[in-house]
Amino acid sequence: MVEAMVRFENVGMRYGAGPEVLRDVTFVLEAGSFTFLTGLSGAGKTTLLKLISVAEPPSRGLVTLFGHDLATAKRSALPALRRRIGVVFQDFRLLDHLSAFDNVALPLRIAGKHESEYARDVEELLVWVGLGDRMTSQPPTLSGGEQQRVAIARAVVAKPDLLIADEPTGNVDPDIGARLIRLFAELNRLGTTVLIATHDRTLVERTRAREMRLVDGRLVELRTPRP
Repeated sequence: MVEAMVRFENVGMRYGAGPEVLRDVTFVLEAGSFTFLTGLSGAGKTTLLKLISVAEPPSRGLVTLFGHDLATAKRSALPALRRRIGVVFQDFRLLDHLSAFDNVALPLRIAGKHESEYARDVEELLVWVGLGDRMTSQPPTLSGGEQQRVAIARAVVAKPDLLIADEPTGNVDPDIGARLIRLFAELNRLGTTVLIATHDRTLVERTRAREMRLVDGRLVELRTPRP
């Protein structure tokens, strides 16, 4: 039986007293799967990713991550679960006082690794995303697209069990976007479960992957890859 990395059962989410942003959302992300989450702006994609990354608790329903029910998991167990997830945020969340190299290396440093263990991997990854000549640059000196590529490199450098990305190709040109998708596909081939939120139909159609579509907070369509 294939392991479920993420399981949602009748999940609802609202902020304060406002209307529900997500309504009765049910799905499973199996280990090793590659999935696109699609929908118009405001459909609830970013909120769904926040629930998976343990940034927010759901208002109702069951969210299970790596076999742990998040509603009953001990608070002390949550950091270890988060470390198994690589997240590409829309707002990048880079540290302005660190270089591109140091931003990418940060998850490995937090994990207790020495620079001699990871320096080559970080450098090769920055070259792969087209930033080989910007390794020592700090985020304020980088363009939005360059910052996004640093954020993506940081999210994948530790080879997470689960990668979730919110519009990861939104600020880059098509060639770089295609390169980034190849990076995600290679990571997936090596065993990482990948979930990408996007509104780019071209990206979805040219990549043979499952699609989950949100419309007004409801998961209304599932597409599985053609054999």
